[in-house]
Amino acid sequence: MWLTVLIVLAVILGVAGIIGSIVPGLPGPPLSWVGVLLAFLSHKLGGADMSLTFVLIWLGVTIIVTILDYIVPAKFTKLAGGTKAGSQGALIGMIIGMFLTPIGMIPCSLLGAFLAELFQSEKSVGGALKSALGTFAGFLVGTGMKLIVTVTMTYYILF
Repeated sequence: MWLTVLIVLAVILGVAGIIGSIVPGLPGPPLSWVGVLLAFLSHKLGGADMSLTFVLIWLGVTIIVTILDYIVPAKFTKLAGGTKAGSQGALIGMIIGMFLTPIGMIPCSLLGAFLAELFQSEKSVGGALKSALGTFAGFLVGTGMKLIVTVTMTYYILF
């Protein structure tokens, strides 16, 4: 019974990690890593083979990606001349976009960054667009890293 509970929780956490890679406020990679840890424990109880080294490597990858998720978007924003207002506008736009459609997060995030740069930072339309695109590119790279890691961990949980 405990084995089944561990496996089900591991799968739920893996999927929650994938969702958390996109949805703000949910720590995607850490959730998936806890799923890997539970899968490791269930494999030990069930006699299957998943090494502690494997789990610890994924812990390291999780820590690195979580740290990079804060650094990469900020660097992209800075390189494009963006401001903190643009980053906050992108986040607000993404949250609003989640309620429209899953795909709505992308244009709403870009629009939020653009409007924040335009009105809050008082940039020209061209300057605000450049900054918004940099902010948006940083968001995409950060989200992409998290998705690759969480999807891979979930794959290992399942198979």
